Amino acid sequence: MNITEADVQAALKQLTDPNTKKDFVSGKSVKNIKISGSDVSLDIQLGYPARSVWGEIRAMVENHLRSSLPGVGKVAANVTSKVIPHAVQRGVKLVDGVKNIIAVASGKGGVGKSTTAVNIALALAAEGAHVGMLDADIYGPSQPTMLGISGQPESVDGKLMEPMQGHGLQAMSIGFLIPDTDTPMVWRGPMVTQALDQLLRQTRWDGLDYLVVDLPPGTGDIQLSLAQKVPVTGAVIVTTPQDIALMDARKGLKMFEKVDIKILGIVENMSTHICSKCGHEEHIFGAGGGEKMCQDYGVELLGSLPLDIHIREQADSGNPSVTANPDGAVANAYRQIARRLAVKIADMAQDHSAVFPKIVVQNT
Repeated sequence: MNITEADVQAALKQLTDPNTKKDFVSGKSVKNIKISGSDVSLDIQLGYPARSVWGEIRAMVENHLRSSLPGVGKVAANVTSKVIPHAVQRGVKLVDGVKNIIAVASGKGGVGKSTTAVNIALALAAEGAHVGMLDADIYGPSQPTMLGISGQPESVDGKLMEPMQGHGLQAMSIGFLIPDTDTPMVWRGPMVTQALDQLLRQTRWDGLDYLVVDLPPGTGDIQLSLAQKVPVTGAVIVTTPQDIALMDARKGLKMFEKVDIKILGIVENMSTHICSKCGHEEHIFGAGGGEKMCQDYGVELLGSLPLDIHIREQADSGNPSVTANPDGAVANAYRQIARRLAVKIADMAQDHSAVFPKIVVQNT
């Protein structure tokens, strides 16, 4: 029996990608099927970064084809990832060098938004993506400290700033531009939004799959203006299970809905505390609040993170959990959240603005 490309396609329609929950054919991951005699080779191109599971997916595909295709010889699957740009809110100018922007926000301060943002960025980078971090918290920039970056950005052409580098991330923050970290930014709203726009658009971002934007806490005029000016692919809301935090997180969610930005999901931080002495687990901020909020608004709970002293210590020391202890349970939780985010973005509508020709009207 001769094996055909249709046979291979039919077999892979019966195999589900464990991350997207779609079969590989309908997920448009199957590329370059080649048949030589009884031997089969093909590419599996994932729409999300997943370097840590490439080997697992390759083995799954090869084993499935061996068991599904009678008389098949050698089977070779090459697994890669390719991230493409996706649609943003209408009327907002895109950013050069950036495919997708993920906004990380919170309704109030003190819920671990910045720590969550930097660890999500590092987790995406660990999975093979090109990632940047924009610290949009003008009043309280924390990413320079969390990424362990010092110094000031340089400009090669006198127009654009070169992003700073830390743990494999491209980074930009107002914290790099002020000489003294103790200097308060006593600015009114319009100055803040202008500063962010300059940080975003006057940085020479280099081929980013994702730019993670650490937004200021709150839902006031500044946050609304930023959400209207930044071309956001999707937003993540960070909260704790505490009732007052959830109340403010709901306001944050409504703010993004108002400016037509898709909510990718909610991260519940400080969900449980495990005593370092006895191992007792306790819900000191309440339980189930994030899950209840997700049910109320039809969004996904991307993951829950513990109240852990090591998360705080590692971020404060400039070596966040994903890089400080990449094999630990906390780093694994961040990676699962990041992969779920990437899968959700990959499933969104593509951005086709680059394929349309520019129309020039001139008098003849």
